[in-house]
Amino acid sequence: MSADAIFVHPTAIIDSGIHIGHGTRIWHFSHILAGSVIGERCVIGQNVMIGPDARVGNGCKIQNNVSVYQGVTLEDDVFCGPSAVFTNVAVPRAFIDRRSEIRPTLVRLGASIGANATILCGSTIGAYAMIAAGAVVTKDVPSFALVVGCPARFRGWVGRSGERLNQDLVCPRTRERYGVRNGELVQV
Repeated sequence: MSADAIFVHPTAIIDSGIHIGHGTRIWHFSHILAGSVIGERCVIGQNVMIGPDARVGNGCKIQNNVSVYQGVTLEDDVFCGPSAVFTNVAVPRAFIDRRSEIRPTLVRLGASIGANATILCGSTIGAYAMIAAGAVVTKDVPSFALVVGCPARFRGWVGRSGERLNQDLVCPRTRERYGVRNGELVQV
C-alpha cells in the first residue's frame, strides 16, 4: 500500500457522498455516513461511526468504538481514545425527535481525548488540550489545559507534546517555553 492510498477494510461501510483524504486507513466494522469529510493520513479504528455530516481533519487518530456524530468537528491531529463519547443534543429523549437541536462541538488542533471520556455537545476543546480518561467535559476547555474528573476540572497545563508542565512552564520533553496570558497558555 502506498502512502497516498486509502485503505478501507472489507468489513467497513462507506456511504456515498463522502470525502476521504489520501493515506487514510479505515478498519474493521467502521461506518462512514453520507456528507462526512475525513482528512488525509487519518487512522479510523475498529467499530467507529462518523457522521452523517461530521468533519475530521488531517492526521486524526480515532480509536475503537468511537462515534463522531453530526455536529462534531475534529480539527487536524486530534486523538480520540477508545470508547470516547460525543453527544449532539443536550437533552435526548428516545420518543422526541431533536435533530433540529443538534449543538456543534469543536475539538481544536492537536487535542487528545482519553479513553471513555464524554464530551457534551456545545463544547469547544482548545488546541493541544488533554482530556483525561473517563472525564466528562461539560463546558469549554482552554488550549493546553489538562482536565480530569466528572465533571472535568482544570488540573494544570500540558505542552504540545502532551507532557505536563511544571511551574516554570517549560516542556520537559521538548524544552518549549510557555506563558500564561489572560488566563490562557501560549507558546513563547
